[in-house]
Amino acid sequence: MVTPCIKVCVVEPLSGLCIGCGRTLREIGGWASFSPDARDRIMAVLPDRLARLKQTAPDAFME
Repeated sequence: MVTPCIKVCVVEPLSGLCIGCGRTLREIGGWASFSPDARDRIMAVLPDRLARLKQTAPDAFME
């Protein structure tokens, strides 16, 4: 099963998005039960989500 997980599991509290993959907690938790089409639709929006998150919450990405 394809997954966007990069093993950086930290949820930015204001957006509710994982800073590693860009998914919500609901998406992370339900990933295995989603259809391949649903996973593909989510995967398609993750790059834009992460780009917006990096702009709005850059401190979340600092080590």
